[in-house]
Amino acid sequence: MAPIVSIRNLTKSYATGFKALKGVDLDIEEGEILALLGPNGAGKTTMISIICGIVTPTSGTVTVGGHDIQQDFRRTRSIIGLVPQELTLDAFETVWNTVSFSRGLHGCKPDPALIERILKDLSLYDKKDTMLRHLSGGMRRRVLIAKALSYEPKVLFLDEPTAGVDVSLRKDMWQLVERLRANGVTIILTTHYIEEAEEIADRIGVINHGEILLVEEKQALMAKLGRKQMTVELAEPLAAIPDTLSPFGLTLSEEGARLVYEFNASGERTGISSLLAALSQAGLRVKDISTEQSSLEDIFVELVGEGK
Repeated sequence: MAPIVSIRNLTKSYATGFKALKGVDLDIEEGEILALLGPNGAGKTTMISIICGIVTPTSGTVTVGGHDIQQDFRRTRSIIGLVPQELTLDAFETVWNTVSFSRGLHGCKPDPALIERILKDLSLYDKKDTMLRHLSGGMRRRVLIAKALSYEPKVLFLDEPTAGVDVSLRKDMWQLVERLRANGVTIILTTHYIEEAEEIADRIGVINHGEILLVEEKQALMAKLGRKQMTVELAEPLAAIPDTLSPFGLTLSEEGARLVYEFNASGERTGISSLLAALSQAGLRVKDISTEQSSLEDIFVELVGEGK
């Protein structure tokens, strides 16, 4: 099956000479949730803006649903929903009218039942007759999502959708995202909350300095790049690590009661058996052993650091 969004050699340069995107290639599969991670200024919003027809690329091609975004703008824009970072709304309009107008703006027939369902899903229905200027920032962000969903897009871009949103609203949003995915909607989100990407995404993309560093299935990425850490709690504290243990690259805690060993869980040999044997030969008694795997945040920080 062809990807629903296909990006080839996409670049964006400005008159100042700044290159926001540098030959980006990316395929997004239909029905998946792709989390796009990157620091501020990495090129995330620029790429989304180009796909949505807001910004003109310098070179390269983008197709959505098999249609070129520049040659067939109306067709592609009708199947794309965008929830931008900025809270750009008519302050003196009601929630219901704002969402209904968005549906009509995209050439869709009125569907009050659909609008009602969307507002209820986003816990906005009791605010349907409220002017937007009377809503909190979090609730206005929900209205942006409702506007994007009003014309039933096949592809939904969420650009930092939970920025400034409290925990309860954030959980509601992700439950809605799961329901949308179940209905076949393709979702691309950018977020600074890496734990959210780790929780909800099928694939993770990392972008920095206008270049895609990698795109991987979440579990494969964790297995490939995630390192494990084993902590050995000693029965008696050490003043220093014995020379016989130096090949293992151990780290001794400040109080001397724990040794920390990092290893690659996907490697053919972890070295754990050899380490335990070496500890015994060194006359060290082990009180407890625990392991933990590096998080997606650890991997992200490492990748972005390498890309600097």
